[in-house]
Amino acid sequence: MATKIDKEACRAAYNLVRDDNSAVIWVTFKYEGSTIVPGEQGAEYQHFIQQCTDDVRLFAFVRFTTGDALSKRSKFALITWIGENVSGLQRAKTGTDKTLVKEVVQNFAKEFVISDRKELEEDFIKSELKKAGGANYDAQAE
Repeated sequence: MATKIDKEACRAAYNLVRDDNSAVIWVTFKYEGSTIVPGEQGAEYQHFIQQCTDDVRLFAFVRFTTGDALSKRSKFALITWIGENVSGLQRAKTGTDKTLVKEVVQNFAKEFVISDRKELEEDFIKSELKKAGGANYDAQAE
């Protein structure tokens, strides 16, 4: 059965993360049968990591604040999590299903496909986002 996405509900969740006045910094998009729907959301990155278990596949849109004293800005990441115990067929479908998610989640600095919990660490993601662009004024601290 072909996968579908609840665009309206997913777009509302996506916009919540993009809103700088919102405390919500992450949202997941999960499978409900063959439809992708908004899942959990929260204000603490560590709570997002807890959603990434070995038996699930999900997509996440996450806001990170990067920069320094001179320039703080929000950077967004699209994370595809595929747990170690997800079947080969589901793994393969996740790649094509991601195109549906990208119809809603259109603005992000970097995309990640992760199966290893170590790669979910906040510092790793932030350093990758930093490499993805923008001025870096950290050198002035000396």
